[in-house]
Amino acid sequence: LAGEMRGHVFFNDSRDGQKRWYGFDDGLYAGARLLEILSQVDDASAALNSLPDSVSTPEQHIQMQEGEPHKLIAALQKSATFEGANEVITIDGLRVEYADGFGLMRPSNTTPVIVLRFEADNEAALKRIQAQFRSIILAAAPTAVLPF
Repeated sequence: LAGEMRGHVFFNDSRDGQKRWYGFDDGLYAGARLLEILSQVDDASAALNSLPDSVSTPEQHIQMQEGEPHKLIAALQKSATFEGANEVITIDGLRVEYADGFGLMRPSNTTPVIVLRFEADNEAALKRIQAQFRSIILAAAPTAVLPF
């Protein structure tokens, strides 16, 4: 199961080795699966309330010149080191996973910007992750104007 800030929910569903869904987002399927999951618990409100709370940013942008976002991301994918990261995923940008949150930066495919999002268990973790991204971005692009 994966979710996206705009409300897209993705299921990589299988049961007994048989694929139930194709892995792309679909609102009707997500709604039906949520109802199926909630039908298996005694208290749907308690199940939903047990989900973790987190702190997240809205979508943020770094404005750049045409062609620069992809170049910067490619350079950071090769050279950036993210201290304390559990995993660095380089598909379509950089997603850096920490025990208490993540940072994401990717080039937009429609405008010359880098899109960023941050999420963490608490405000302190969010600020720490943003500070690490700030340091790494500014080391590679000192004139970048960061929105955080």
